[in-house]
Amino acid sequence: MTNNKQKKLTIIGAGVWGSALATLAKRNQHLVRLWSRHSTESLEAVITDADIILSAVSIKGVRPTIEKLQALTLPEKVILVTATKGLDPLTTLTPSQIWQEAFPSHSIVVLSGPNLSKEIQQGLPAATVVASNNRSAAEIVQAVFASENFRVYVNSDPLGTELGGTLKNVMAIAAGVCDGLQLGTNAKAGLMTRALPEMIRVGTYLGAKASTFFGLSGLGDLMATCNSPLSRNYQVGYGLSQGKSLEKILENLEGTAEGINTTEVLIRIAQTKEIYVPISHQIYRLLKGEITPQEAVKALMEREPRSEFHGLEI
Repeated sequence: MTNNKQKKLTIIGAGVWGSALATLAKRNQHLVRLWSRHSTESLEAVITDADIILSAVSIKGVRPTIEKLQALTLPEKVILVTATKGLDPLTTLTPSQIWQEAFPSHSIVVLSGPNLSKEIQQGLPAATVVASNNRSAAEIVQAVFASENFRVYVNSDPLGTELGGTLKNVMAIAAGVCDGLQLGTNAKAGLMTRALPEMIRVGTYLGAKASTFFGLSGLGDLMATCNSPLSRNYQVGYGLSQGKSLEKILENLEGTAEGINTTEVLIRIAQTKEIYVPISHQIYRLLKGEITPQEAVKALMEREPRSEFHGLEI
C-alpha cells in the first residue's frame, strides 16, 4: 500500500469519537464504513478488502470486538488502529497490548491526542499522534487523517502515546473538581503541573518513554481535557464538586467517562507496584464515596514536602 492512494477504512464504534474520525477520513476522500453492534450490515461485510480497521469502542468493548474479528478472516495486510483510551479491568493491559496479543502478525497503530470530538466535527483545528512499532503503518494512517485542519504526527512509542491519553482522564476528573469548587487559577495550575509527573511515573514504570508525555498525547491531551467542559471526565469531577452523586452524573452523561474505570485499574497497579500517585489516590477515594471533594483537596494540600521532581529522572 502507498500512502497517497485512496484507502478503504472500517471504523468499529459509531459513537461521537468514531463518527468524528469517520468525518476526517471522508474529507480526505477515503472510503469509510462505520459499523456498530446496531448496524444492519454484518461486520464481516464491512471489513472485506479493508486496508485499515480502526476500533473506536470503549475499553469494555475492546475484547468483544476482538473476539468478533477473530471469528472472521481479516484481510492479510490490514492495519489495526486503536483509538480507545482506557485500561482493561481484567488484565490491566492497554488496548494496543490486547490487540497485539490477539493479532501478533498485524501492525497495530495507536491514535491519541487532544481531540475533543465535538470540536473536530465542527472542523476546528486540532492535532493528534499516531504511534506504532511499524513506522510505515503509522505513516499510512497519518496520511488517511491528516489535513489542513487536522495535523497528525508520528512517533515510535505506542505505549506512551496510549498511556498519556488514558491517564490524563483521571486528572481531568480532578480538574473538574478544582473548577467546580472555584479554587482559582493558582490551584488549577498547580494541579495540572503535578499531574504530569504522576502520569510519567506510572508510564515509565510500565515501559513508556518519559519524553512522550511532553507531547500531544500527554501534556497536550492533559491541557485539553482539564480545561474543557466538553470533556466527559471533567464533567464527572465538576458534578461531584457540586454534591451530585456519581450515579446521577452518569445518567446525564453523553458517552463514557473512561477515567472512572481507569482510576480503579490504576490504583490496583500503583498499589501492587508501589508507585506514588497521590492525585489519583484521592480521586479514587472520591469516586468510591469515601471522602468529599473538599476533603480530597485538603488531603493533597497536607502532604509532606517533597522535591519537585521526586521519583523522576527529568
